[in-house]
Amino acid sequence: MLRKDFAVFAAALSAVLAGCSGGAESQGAPPPAEVTVATPFLGEVLDWDDFVGRFEAPENVDVKPRVSGYLIRTHFRDGQYVRRGQLLFTIDARPAQAQVDQARAQLVRAQAQAVNARTELARSQKLAAQRAASVEEVEQRQAALRSAVADVTAASAALRARQLDIGFTRVVAPISGQVSQRLVDPGNAVTADQTVLTTVVSTNPLHFSFDGSEALLLRFQRQDSSRLGSTVRIKLQDEAQYVHAGRLDFVDNSLNAGSGTIRGRAVVPNPDGFLKPGMMGRLRLASSAPYRALMVPDTAIATDAARRVVYVVDSKNVVSVRPVQLGPLNGTLRVIRSGVTPQDQVVIGGIQRAMPGQKVKPKKGRITPPTTSEPEGPTPQAPPPSVATSVGA
Repeated sequence: MLRKDFAVFAAALSAVLAGCSGGAESQGAPPPAEVTVATPFLGEVLDWDDFVGRFEAPENVDVKPRVSGYLIRTHFRDGQYVRRGQLLFTIDARPAQAQVDQARAQLVRAQAQAVNARTELARSQKLAAQRAASVEEVEQRQAALRSAVADVTAASAALRARQLDIGFTRVVAPISGQVSQRLVDPGNAVTADQTVLTTVVSTNPLHFSFDGSEALLLRFQRQDSSRLGSTVRIKLQDEAQYVHAGRLDFVDNSLNAGSGTIRGRAVVPNPDGFLKPGMMGRLRLASSAPYRALMVPDTAIATDAARRVVYVVDSKNVVSVRPVQLGPLNGTLRVIRSGVTPQDQVVIGGIQRAMPGQKVKPKKGRITPPTTSEPEGPTPQAPPPSVATSVGA
């Protein structure tokens, strides 16, 4: 009887143990993590280098009078666009006119003396032919005539100079551009070549000056001995995209010994006058010829100590780590110089669940091409107004 009860107990215990073993096997290991994978995007890109610089006027002229006198009239509105030769100021011309009249009188007197000297010389030569005058007298008359002719030349030059002074009482724009405010009001005395009446700056085109490092200069020179004419793009401090186009037209002949930089300059068309001299901006200079490159989302790149890596899923759905050499950012995609191939399945989604050496459940994804060849920056926030009031208050 006891033996039979023991057999029944042993059978029941075996059944319980078998049931427990089956439950453990049904739970098993956790399922593989789901990740999104895609092959790198292959596209044509163009590398750019960024610089900070400032717009400058190609021509900047201080308008000064060329004669002294009293300013009697202004002929422009502050800030307007003026053309070369346009009348800006008028200086009282009466003193200059008086000097012209005086110079003209001196010229008439010198001409009369020259006529008289010529008559005296003719008379002396006639008498000398009749042996009624000496050779010395003829020579004296010739010298007097030469002196009189020289006096006429000097008087003519003095008259032209005084006539120039008359013209200089009309102060005209030396260049075409935007004029500043007047610095001297009518009624004030001005001094020739000293008093600044206003300034005029040219506005179309403008120069954009920037400084580049010696390393960049060396790279440009090794790639191409001449970068002049290269395309540039510029954006202002409140712009998200590089919307202003220009071209590189000047690179200085030496580096600044203090900063180790070299000055470059671009020419930027400004037909509507929107750009102003003195504005700051960021310039993007093409630093390579167009080339084919592999790109992955910037979010798919991880950091492993000092290395930058991506996660790749192989044919057995096992994750492995690939160190990569990064290139520039192209929109939301990062150029990969080396480390991946066009056939690699790169983890672009669920990267935090990808563990090297572990199996995953890959889901097919796709890397969309960038929307622009030039990456956009965040839109800067303009400073808020200082005060606001209710409408109708």
